[in-house]
Amino acid sequence: MAEYDLSGINLPVNVDAEQSVLGAVLMDGEAMAEIATTLQPEHFHVGMHKDIYAVMLQMFLTGEKIDIVTVLDKVMRQGVFETAEQAKEYLTRLMTAVPSINSVAKYAAIVADKYMLRSLIHASKEIIDTANAGGEDANTLVDFAEQKIFDIRSGSEVKGLTHISGIVLDRINALNELARTANETGEPAMTGLSTLFTQLDRRIHGLNKSDLIILAARPGMGKTSFAMNIATNVGKKQPDKAIAVFSLEMSKEQIVGRMISSEASLSSDQMKTGKIDGAKWKDIGRAADILSRLNIYIDDTAGVNVASIKSKLRRVKNLGLVVIDYLQLMSSTKNYGGNRVVEISDITRNLKIMAKELDVPIICLSQLARGPEQRPDKRPMLSDLRESGSIEQDADIVMFLYRNAYYDKTDPNVNACECIVAKNRHGEPGTVPLGWDGEYTRFTNAEIIRTEQ
Repeated sequence: MAEYDLSGINLPVNVDAEQSVLGAVLMDGEAMAEIATTLQPEHFHVGMHKDIYAVMLQMFLTGEKIDIVTVLDKVMRQGVFETAEQAKEYLTRLMTAVPSINSVAKYAAIVADKYMLRSLIHASKEIIDTANAGGEDANTLVDFAEQKIFDIRSGSEVKGLTHISGIVLDRINALNELARTANETGEPAMTGLSTLFTQLDRRIHGLNKSDLIILAARPGMGKTSFAMNIATNVGKKQPDKAIAVFSLEMSKEQIVGRMISSEASLSSDQMKTGKIDGAKWKDIGRAADILSRLNIYIDDTAGVNVASIKSKLRRVKNLGLVVIDYLQLMSSTKNYGGNRVVEISDITRNLKIMAKELDVPIICLSQLARGPEQRPDKRPMLSDLRESGSIEQDADIVMFLYRNAYYDKTDPNVNACECIVAKNRHGEPGTVPLGWDGEYTRFTNAEIIRTEQ
């Protein structure tokens, strides 16, 4: 937390709880297993307690035995105390202050709760100071205030410098979970949400938190359908995750119509004319039941900006994925005098910041310039991104959709599609084969198409 003038305010602190946490760990080093993943050094208010807990956390991470002798040696090596006598006296006092070793998790919860209250006070003071400074407009200030409160609730408030031990522990725990999953399934585990497009998942390791993923294509390639296929697949695979879709071009009724078409294998002609035989209604009913159960939310407000999207997303519980269709229809809160390239650059930069702040993957659809139309090989390239600016720079992953049969009407592979991963921060770029079923606006794994043929 940043430091502000809080004179006259009594900050919420429970020193007894802080001491009891440390004392319980000194008496039983195994107690760290109960609190290590939730309690961090910055949660302690007393500076000395922060330092002692950071030492304990580091020892837990490296598998060292934790007791008064080993901790005494470590705190002296790291200069927490001036003399060994002071260190021994204080650590002994911590052990005598513990009411019950078995309640260490409760003591840790109290420490974390007081930290959250202090964070709220600091955030409130910062909001007041920023408002009094008068340097920002009201809408910007409201967004700033909402972000501060959201950060506290999500546990991601700005903490300044963080000791590496806690970060390493988080990464080791994540790696251990991946290894456990891989051992159970016999397949390589993914760090992100599965799209259920097998080869794409292998290429990008799923949809990873804080990633900005740009999905671009020329009109008619099916980028909206592909994005909604992914959203539907994620909803099926991860029913506990909320998926937010912002459709700036199509209405929510049109979006859901496409989803029904894909899920029920209902042709676009049937959707438009209503010429549906009786047997098909069973498929429609099944599709409606499946889609209704998905945790998907759709917003079709036109011309939204990043600030308004972020404000809406903060209120979504257990957010897992965001889809925005599409980039060039978004607006900026600033006036760039008609310079659309600079405006788009500002939007993509803020989308990346939003992905990081919300800690979710964001799939943003984008138009392509007409460059592919002028080349013999019409496969898109990064330079084709329309009003590119910093799109390529800000994105973690850039994917293009390309169907050769769209241009070459003699191509017999009318169901073949290429997903070109042109930029990939999680691995190598490359091309992923997909199947395209235009009648039902549905993409499939390429191996499924080959099997059916």
